[in-house]
Amino acid sequence: MDYTNITLWSETAVFPLLSLMTLTPLLAMVIVLFLSSSAAALRVGFISTILTIAMSIYLLLIFDADLPGIQLFEQVQNIAFTYTVGVDGASVLFIPLTAILTLLALIYTLTTRRSADRFHIACLLGYEAILIGAFVSMNAMQFWFWCVLELVPLVLITLRTGSGQNRRWVVALLMQHWGSGLLMLLAGFLLLGFGVMGSGEILSFDWLFLSQNDNELEYGTLIFFLLFFGFAIRMPLFPFHGWLPVLAEHGSVASVGIFLVGIKLGIYAVIRFVVPMVPDIAQEWTWFVLMLGLIGIFYGALLALMQVNIRRLLAFAVISHTGMLVIGIFDFNKYGMEGSILLSIAYGLATAGMLFSIGMIYKRTHTAYISRLGGMFDASAAIAVLFVISALSTMVMPGTPGFDGAHLLIEGTIKGHGWLVSIAILFGNVLAAALLLRAFQQIFIAAPKRFQGPYKYKTSSSSNPSPRNERIIAGVICSLLIGIGFHTTPWIRIIDQNVDYRTELHSTYEDKPYMDKGNAVHINIKDNKE
Repeated sequence: MDYTNITLWSETAVFPLLSLMTLTPLLAMVIVLFLSSSAAALRVGFISTILTIAMSIYLLLIFDADLPGIQLFEQVQNIAFTYTVGVDGASVLFIPLTAILTLLALIYTLTTRRSADRFHIACLLGYEAILIGAFVSMNAMQFWFWCVLELVPLVLITLRTGSGQNRRWVVALLMQHWGSGLLMLLAGFLLLGFGVMGSGEILSFDWLFLSQNDNELEYGTLIFFLLFFGFAIRMPLFPFHGWLPVLAEHGSVASVGIFLVGIKLGIYAVIRFVVPMVPDIAQEWTWFVLMLGLIGIFYGALLALMQVNIRRLLAFAVISHTGMLVIGIFDFNKYGMEGSILLSIAYGLATAGMLFSIGMIYKRTHTAYISRLGGMFDASAAIAVLFVISALSTMVMPGTPGFDGAHLLIEGTIKGHGWLVSIAILFGNVLAAALLLRAFQQIFIAAPKRFQGPYKYKTSSSSNPSPRNERIIAGVICSLLIGIGFHTTPWIRIIDQNVDYRTELHSTYEDKPYMDKGNAVHINIKDNKE
């Protein structure tokens, strides 16, 4: 294997950073499970999460956006398994996002009775470790293993802290959808690995090895659909979205908030494991993906406008956004890829902000029905500001990170698919903006129709929401959205490292007229060596 474009962790960091970032919340989870004091469990959870955030900041500081290839590479091989981790511009920004949302989820638990639940805290820490482990995985089967483990904390949190009486049915629906997706991914990865071996290579699921394959795969089309449909369930992309509105309505806000990063894991996985592995087939079926993306944009926006439950409304908004992100990936040019990654980060943070604000409202009113809410601006200005800033970010307003991301995505779509598709995306985004502004007006500005009067704090009750913790959550998310929005250049440079790396290593499709020279996304390490 050619390691020309690989930077080992020992060349950059003073310790194996990626492995330690995965192990820290895992170790904290084990400690929390064995503690008898809920206060001590909370302290361990906060210490672990703050350490992970500190390491993620260190990761961003040592990450070289001008150095092509995989950085902080670690690999351990033996007869039974191969452990391989690394980061590039496609994955590195998701790691601090995961750490920050985990910390906010812990702060959110302080506003609920779950702050005394050690099991809930342990699940959040385990969830964080699983997501970080998946984002740094450079081995297909290792990535699949983390995806399987992700079901464990999500199911447990939903069963223990979800709202409503149908939690077991929600878990059964989730298992049905995710189980089928995981089986398709497993079959796709196995066919990919054995298909490469059938062309005269050794059997390996290492990403670097698979991405070097120049031989035509016998079952290339089947591999593409198995992997794409498996990840489409995770995104979720229309028509594989059925589980998300149900989970959003009945699940725990704290778990759904961090799970939004897990949803973006599906978008990332298409960039990492689909497009580079079967680029010819992906290009051939671009029209099919484009059709699903366009339908998803309008389907999600229109269904969101029809919802009376604010949680379901946000879920359908996520489905609409997913259609945009998928189209950006399949633009097959630099701008579309950059826009999809940046928008994934922006949407993950902004939608988490809206979900946290809805969760805080639910703690006051015990309802998520829009018709029963109103006048909530008087209850807490911090919640209102958090919702509107997050909504503006998803509406790609200037001054938010979504603005530059959408600009790049539209530019890439114009280049890859023409003006009509770009206009359709913009029109779909206008619909999404309309539904979010309508929800803000009905919840925060309009007079309440059934719920009479805003909730008043009763400081004598320990179960009431804490204004201080709400202000912390609102302050962190709004500061990040506005700060990144007005200064997106460093983040785009980091993402460029991934796209430029793929551009420099690409040579297989230079002579094909449908590919944009200099903006192709296939990785070919062998050609670079030559």
